[in-house]
Amino acid sequence: MAEIPEKQIKRLKNLILEAETNLAAANELIVSLVGDDQKISAIPADEPIGKIIEGVFDGQNMVGSDGKTYPVPANYASKSKLVQGDILKLTITDDGTFLYKQIGPIPRKQVVGNLNLENGKYFVTVGDKKYQILLASVTYFKAKPGDQVSVNIPENEENAEWAALEAAI
Repeated sequence: MAEIPEKQIKRLKNLILEAETNLAAANELIVSLVGDDQKISAIPADEPIGKIIEGVFDGQNMVGSDGKTYPVPANYASKSKLVQGDILKLTITDDGTFLYKQIGPIPRKQVVGNLNLENGKYFVTVGDKKYQILLASVTYFKAKPGDQVSVNIPENEENAEWAALEAAI
């Protein structure tokens, strides 16, 4: 399992604190408008939403706040151009459906490199650094080994192993 950088843990904690503060403020406003005796909920009590987990995208999967790894569909990660370190919310519905939503994109930068294929895996070489690329991105953009491509990487890329394919040039 990939380690979650301290910066991302701090960001997750801040997002949770901010959400709790907003919920408390909303509850106070509701009580001041309609009183304690009326309950107002965005989600009706008879419509369970399932389980919600927040986590960090590791380039292929989401590492949840519960320490478990959850598979992120490659086509969603490619289409959304998720970057390693982005914060995701996973809703597991009562029927077992996994619904992902990007809730905290990390700062990123766009760089240009060359697409390579080694041992069945795609990489983009930028200078002397290699970043893995999802196969779904390569097929979507119809890129081929040797092509020059534009990718998104975390702004602080020192520990990044993955990049998100932006375009084939």
